[in-house]
Amino acid sequence: MRWNPDILVVPSARLQRSLRATFAGLAVNVALTAAKFLAGIFGHSQALIADAVESLADILSSIVVWRGLVVAEAPPDEDHPYGHGKAEPLAAATVSVMLLVAAALIAYHSFRGIIEPRAAPSAWTLIVLVGVIGLKEMLFRFVLHEAEHVQSTAVAADAWHHRSDAITSAAAFIGISIAVVGGKGHENADNWAALVAACVIAINGWRQLRPAFNELMDRSPDHKIIAHIEQVAATIPGVDRVEKCFVRKMGYGFYADMHLQVDPQMTVVRSHEIAHAVKDRVRAEIPAVRDVLVHIEPVGPAVKQ
Repeated sequence: MRWNPDILVVPSARLQRSLRATFAGLAVNVALTAAKFLAGIFGHSQALIADAVESLADILSSIVVWRGLVVAEAPPDEDHPYGHGKAEPLAAATVSVMLLVAAALIAYHSFRGIIEPRAAPSAWTLIVLVGVIGLKEMLFRFVLHEAEHVQSTAVAADAWHHRSDAITSAAAFIGISIAVVGGKGHENADNWAALVAACVIAINGWRQLRPAFNELMDRSPDHKIIAHIEQVAATIPGVDRVEKCFVRKMGYGFYADMHLQVDPQMTVVRSHEIAHAVKDRVRAEIPAVRDVLVHIEPVGPAVKQ
């Protein structure tokens, strides 16, 4: 997902925007899956049937994303003191795995279609595919825009699922066109096209799986976020130096662990006040930071001027 400077500002109605994008994709996929299955069966196109299978995976992925978003927004509780934000990357990882499974299924059916003799696809199925490609590409752009606005790995994974569906439809269009124009001996062209599309889908699945796993493994976010948090903390009177700052992402929020150096002659009460001031200032200026854990250390001789 591209770096967005607005990531540090919590957008209003984040859940509502995320769910709107997810439900829009769900509704479109239900209609397209039915259309592609029927067109594939009656139009004798294995590529269209394989494309319908991918759309069916889109439906399941949208449901997974929907539940992941709802769970992620649940407030912290006794069993989950850090909240439920990990539900988002978990949903994203699940969607990515579903992409890989869909790619494997499409590849399997494509190989079968190549080996087994079959009838050539009907030319009218191309009309169906033109509409499918247009709708899926528009849906991809809309959902990805929403994902970048709310900085959700789950919604982004769902967006790329729509792009993968558009790719399989485009491959099916090319394959069917070759089969129709080429005539006898080119009946399996749409199966070869579906096989190529399966490879592209697998690449997209892996592409989305990596950032989801990174978030689940608490990989540090963009260094600009950490630098901003350190700059804000350093503005508090009494903070001599920000020695360490570790940040992890959970859903949309960030959790920071900081080591601050202060005057070693400072009282415990004063250092406690500074720690609270740092926490309050960081959370006030960077709303996406949900909590800050501050560890106070004395300034060493090499640092204190």
